[in-house]
Amino acid sequence: MRVFVTGASGWIGSAAVTELVAAGHEVTGLARSEASAAALAAQGARVRRGDLDDLAGLRAGAEAAEAVLHLANKHDWANPAASNAAERAAVETFGEVLAGSGRPLLFASGLAALADGRPGAETDPSPFHGPESLRGGAENRALEFVEQGVHAVALRFAPTVHGAGDHGFIAYLTAVAKEKGVSGYVGDGANRWAAVHRSDAARLVALALAKAPAGARVHAAAEEGVATRAIAEAIGRAHGLPVRSIDPDDALSHFGFIGGFFGMEMSATSTATRELLGWTPTGPTLIEDIDAGAY
Repeated sequence: MRVFVTGASGWIGSAAVTELVAAGHEVTGLARSEASAAALAAQGARVRRGDLDDLAGLRAGAEAAEAVLHLANKHDWANPAASNAAERAAVETFGEVLAGSGRPLLFASGLAALADGRPGAETDPSPFHGPESLRGGAENRALEFVEQGVHAVALRFAPTVHGAGDHGFIAYLTAVAKEKGVSGYVGDGANRWAAVHRSDAARLVALALAKAPAGARVHAAAEEGVATRAIAEAIGRAHGLPVRSIDPDDALSHFGFIGGFFGMEMSATSTATRELLGWTPTGPTLIEDIDAGAY
């Protein structure tokens, strides 16, 4: 299958490209830089130069493909409105191209605010609607295209997709801990984050392309939830730092933008995903990665 991949040189995307190429797919990855283009070529993928703001390029990439895997996101934490707008525009562009074709549109989403007081489930709809909401309400917008003949599938990734070389949330929390001289958690640290190793997330992407039905929501969550206090304690152990609670009122000033997330409950089950796709995570746990020096 000819698969067009955005975010192809990113943390999850590059691992997913490896899985897709190994499965025999013809992958074309979107690349913003010469370095990203060279890395994709080395993986056996074709390259389309461009970025999320190049909607004409996204359209052309989708028109030439039999499936679209949308993993890119600006992650501009200083200007979240720009990230939200770009995400929604990309999803709408892909949906318009694929309408009536039955071709797959797999897209990255998240697990935030799915449920109150329990782990989020695949049956829980995203609470984010409209252009001004988190990620531009892209999950709900993309799934609307199912009624227009698009095989849309939401890939809900855990807040931490971990492993050696990760530059995401755990790396950021580690950097904050080193800067402040203390590894902190918010409040009592009882809130939990789902977690998945990068290798398991990449395998889930390939399985979802092969097996997930239109309108499905699949959860890349190998661990249902790791207490944020346990995460802070592991970071403290790894770097010889004391561990302490940060008052919720001080979370943003202490942690920066991530303070708004680190105190949230973002646990999620993946039972239905495992049954649907035959997905069995085998990678190390988040705490094992931190203890092993991945961060």
